[in-house]
Amino acid sequence: MTQIQLAAARAARRQLSRFASRNNGWRSSPLLCHRVADVASSISRSSSANQQWSNTQYHQVSFMSTEAAKSDDSSGEEMEFQAETRQLLDIVTHSLYTDKEVFLRELVSNASDALEKLRHVQATGTISGSGGDQESIPLEIRITTDEASNTLTITDTGIGMTKEEMVSNLGTIARSGSKAFVHEMNLKAQGADPTTDVDPFGEGIIGRFGVGFYSGFMVSDKVDVRSKSAGKVSNNETEITESNDDPIVWESTGTGKYSISALSEDIRQDRGTSVVLHLKPELSQYSNESTIETILKKYSNFVGFPIFLNGNRVNTIDAIWLQEPKTVDEEKHSAFYKYVSHMHDEPLSTIHFRMDAPLDIKALFYIPSFHQEKYGMGRMEPGVSLYSRKILIEAKSPDILPDWCRFIKGVVDSEDLPLSISREKPQDSALVGKMRKALTRKLISHLSKMMRKEPEKYKDEFYKEYNFFLKEGICQDFESQQQLSKLLYFETSKGMAGELVSLDEYVSKCPPEQNDIYYLFAPSRELALQSPYMETFLKSKREVIFIYSAIDDFVMANLKQFEGRNLLSADRSELNIKDDDDAEKDDKDSSDDSDVAKGLTSSEATDFCAWFQTTLASKVSKCKTTNRLSSSPAVITDNESGALRRMMRMVETSEGGTSSNSMPLPKQTVEINPKHEIIVGIHRLKEKDPMLAEVLAEQVVDNCLVAAGLLDDGRTMLPRLNDLMLCIVKNNVKEESGEEDSKKES
Repeated sequence: MTQIQLAAARAARRQLSRFASRNNGWRSSPLLCHRVADVASSISRSSSANQQWSNTQYHQVSFMSTEAAKSDDSSGEEMEFQAETRQLLDIVTHSLYTDKEVFLRELVSNASDALEKLRHVQATGTISGSGGDQESIPLEIRITTDEASNTLTITDTGIGMTKEEMVSNLGTIARSGSKAFVHEMNLKAQGADPTTDVDPFGEGIIGRFGVGFYSGFMVSDKVDVRSKSAGKVSNNETEITESNDDPIVWESTGTGKYSISALSEDIRQDRGTSVVLHLKPELSQYSNESTIETILKKYSNFVGFPIFLNGNRVNTIDAIWLQEPKTVDEEKHSAFYKYVSHMHDEPLSTIHFRMDAPLDIKALFYIPSFHQEKYGMGRMEPGVSLYSRKILIEAKSPDILPDWCRFIKGVVDSEDLPLSISREKPQDSALVGKMRKALTRKLISHLSKMMRKEPEKYKDEFYKEYNFFLKEGICQDFESQQQLSKLLYFETSKGMAGELVSLDEYVSKCPPEQNDIYYLFAPSRELALQSPYMETFLKSKREVIFIYSAIDDFVMANLKQFEGRNLLSADRSELNIKDDDDAEKDDKDSSDDSDVAKGLTSSEATDFCAWFQTTLASKVSKCKTTNRLSSSPAVITDNESGALRRMMRMVETSEGGTSSNSMPLPKQTVEINPKHEIIVGIHRLKEKDPMLAEVLAEQVVDNCLVAAGLLDDGRTMLPRLNDLMLCIVKNNVKEESGEEDSKKES
C-alpha cells in the first residue's frame, strides 16, 4: 500500500471516529459501532483506496470508484458505489438522525446556502455575463407537495451545480460544499487584502458537515437532483462566468448506484437546484401540505430567504434576536413572544442581549405574565430553544437553562457552539455548561435590576407569580443559591400582614449583636404570632421571618446561611437570646405571695423533669427547663420539620402507603416552663393522683406536638380530652353538691 493509500485509510478512520463521537446514537449501539469498524477495516485493506482527500480542514469519503470519476462526460453515465461507501451511506441515512422530519430542515438549509453563495458572488462582482433574465430571478425557496404522486420537491434559485460539482458534492459523504466555498472565498479575500481575517459572508452559511443531503433517503425510495449552474469560476479565479450548460439531473435510490444525465427537455429547470423526493409509501404524510408547513415553521421559520409552500409564503416572522436590542420595538417583541410561547398574553419582561464569552451568543428571553403549572396543567417543559444561524437545533432544550427557569420563553442562537453531526444536539457538554452558567447569571442580574428599579412591579407581578420557581432554584441550583436568595421576600413579625421584606432588608434592621436570622414555620400569620416559639422573640423584640409553605422550609434548610449569618429556626434549642426584661420580671415574681407564681425550685424542677421523662418514655427522649417561655407550659425543640413530615406522608400515601404504616414520630426533647401553673400543678398531682398527673403530662406533650405541627392525627387526643372534661365535670358537681348539703344543714 502506498503512502497516499495509508494516509487515506487513516483519514477514513479519523472521519468515522468523528462521526461516532458526534452522534450519541452510534455510541449507544454496539451493532453500529461494529459496522463502523468494518467500514474502516475495509478501507484500510483496500488497495484501491486512492480517493482525493481535501486540504480544506476536513476529510471526505467518495461514493464512486476512481475509474468512474475519470470517465468521460457522456450523458446517462452510471457510476457504482464502493462496498464500504454503501455501508457508510446506510449508517448516515438510517442511524444518524433521531427524527425523520429533520430531513426537511437539512434540505432547506442546503437551499439557503445555495442562495447565500449566489448572493455573495453577485454582491462582490465575481459573477459575470449574467443576462437580464438571470438577474430578474428572485432569491427564494419554493416547496411543492404532490399527494397524488407522493413526491416532495424543494427548489431554490441559487448558484446551482455543474456536473463536476454534482460528482464532488453529492457523490462524496462528509464533503461540505458550503464549507469549501466559504474557505475558498476567505482565501481569496486574504489574497486581495492580507489584513482580512475572515470573509463575513461565511456567517450566513449553514452547512458544515456535508451529510445533510443524505437525510432525504430516510423518507424516500429515490432522490432526483435537478440543477442548472449560475456559472463557474474562470481561470483567473476572480470571476464566475455565466454557464450555458443545459440542466442536468442526479438520480439515486441510495442503495448501490447513482446516475448523472441531461435533464429531459419537457422538465423545466431554471437557475438553481430542485431536489425531488419520491417518498416511501409508509411516509406519505410528508407529501401533505399541512404537515410540511408545520415542520417548516418548527425548524426553518427564520431562514433568511422567502420560503413558499405551494405558492404561499411560510416564513413571515423575522429573527429579531439577531437584531440590535435597541432597534426592536414592543410590537415586534409582542408578536415574537406569542410565536415562541404559543400564548396570547403580553410578556411581563423582556431580556434581549448579546454575549461574546464563553462563546458568541445572541439571546432573547421573555417572562410571561403568568405560568401554567398553577392551573393543574402539569409540569411545564423548558421554554427556550437552541438555534444556530437561525436554524432550529433543539426545541425546548433542557441544557440551556436550569430546570427552575422553565417558565422563561425565548431563543438562544450561537454560531460557535459545536454541534453533533446530525445538528440535533450541542456536542461540547463542558462548553454548554459554561454557556448555561453565563445565561443564568444574566437572567438573575435582570431580575435583580427589576427588584431595585421597579420594586412594585417585581413584588406585585413577578414575585407573586414566580416566587415558587426562585425557591425551587435555591433547592436545586447550588451555584446560584446566594444570588437567588437576594431575590426572595417574606413576611416578618414586625411588619404588617402582606408586607414583604427581603433578606437584605431584614439584615439591615438587625441589632449589631444579632448574628443569626430567625424564621418560624406556621400555617398562617395569626398562628405564627400565637406560637409558643414566638414568646422569647417578642420579649427580646427580635424580628422573625414567617414562612407558610413546605417549599419555604426546604429553602431555609438548603440555604443555611445568608451574608455570613446562620438561618435558625425558632424551634432550635441553641437559641441564645437575652431578654433585658428578665431581671425585672424575676423581681416581680419573687414579690408574689402565691406559691404557684413562684414556680418550682431548682430541685423540684429536676425531679419533675426526671419523672416526666420516665413516665412518657415512649414519647420523650429528654426533658429540661427553659426560660424562653412565659405564657406556655412547654415546647418541643430540635424537632424535625412539620412541613417536611406532612409532605413525606403525602408522598407515601400517593405511592400506596397508609398512615397506619407510616414512619413513627421519633421521641422529642421537651423544654418546660417551671413557673407555669400547669407544670406546678402537675408536679403536685404526681404524688396525690399519679394517674391524673400522667394523663395531664401526656396532654402537655401532644399540645407541644400540635404547636410544632408534628401531630399526625389530632383525633388520637379525643379519648383523653373526654376523660379530662369528665373529671372536671365530676369535681364541679361534687363541689356543688357539698355546698348544697352544707346549706341544708345550716
